[in-house]
Amino acid sequence: MYVGCTKNIKKRLEEHTRGYNFSTKMRLPFIIIYLEACTNQEDAIQRERYLKSTAGRRFLRNRLRGYWSSSFDLA
Repeated sequence: MYVGCTKNIKKRLEEHTRGYNFSTKMRLPFIIIYLEACTNQEDAIQRERYLKSTAGRRFLRNRLRGYWSSSFDLA
């Protein structure tokens, strides 16, 4: 799971998909399964910090529980 903050989601996804980012290069391919938008950068950074915390990871795991179970059924 990758959590990040950007002003241009298309550009960020392309950078990761092409392997331009060292920290995510080994986890290709990338697909967006969940996206949140904030009205200002301060809120976005605060939300990113939360989602990277233990409680935030737990929130995402619970929020995406249906996705993870259904995506593996298709394989």
